[in-house]
Amino acid sequence: MILVSWNVNGLRAVVQKGFWEWLAASGADVVGVQESKIQTGHEADFGHTDSYKTVWSSSTVKKGYSGVGCFYRVEPLSIVRELPDAAFTGEGRVLQLEFEEFYFFNIYFPNGGRGPERLAYKLGFYDAFLNHAETLRQVKPIVVCGDFNTAHTALDLKNAKANEKTSGFLPEERAWLDRFTAAGYVDTFRLFETGGGHYSWWDYRFKARERNVGWRIDYFFVSEELRPKVKRAWIDATVFGSDHCPVGLEIESR
Repeated sequence: MILVSWNVNGLRAVVQKGFWEWLAASGADVVGVQESKIQTGHEADFGHTDSYKTVWSSSTVKKGYSGVGCFYRVEPLSIVRELPDAAFTGEGRVLQLEFEEFYFFNIYFPNGGRGPERLAYKLGFYDAFLNHAETLRQVKPIVVCGDFNTAHTALDLKNAKANEKTSGFLPEERAWLDRFTAAGYVDTFRLFETGGGHYSWWDYRFKARERNVGWRIDYFFVSEELRPKVKRAWIDATVFGSDHCPVGLEIESR
């Protein structure tokens, strides 16, 4: 199966920049998009294509905010929106698709950059997700993709020292990713590329993308038991239309 994740930073906007053409050429079996910014009730505007069915989880607390969606041509066994912890529902951040061999999560994790309260929400969301994933993992393995809004190590952003006090690279955010990987979740990109200079998000300002001054905050993780089935993982920095670029995973499937 080929799986792709992309924070599109507004699906309506990226549709004007060739999204449908990109999707048709992607070859993906499942595409998860984040920050769709579609209002509840407007999802039909982005309905099934000739090749893909769609499912959405949109924010019910604020219009034009957050939201995730999946385009799929492999029929899921089940679909769940949001996390089971009610404290972290309403913003349309999670889609959980069950396939025969694994649970697939498409998640737009919160940004912690708007003050202490929002940082606490982000860290609590991380914990609520991990608790849920660990419960499901007793049934079958986990694949999770999306915008984690945190660069894990100094290799994952251009200016690590200058951003040590910036949300997205705070010690407590990075410590959660340490706990996540210690719990047996594998950063698939790092199975194939151990060096720096590979990013998935660039600030729109300062010609950051042109100069490759970026952050790697979009990931595919798999639970350890799926490691042998990972065939390749990549970042496609040649795709424009958003301040993020797509990331992908190919995983062996029966």
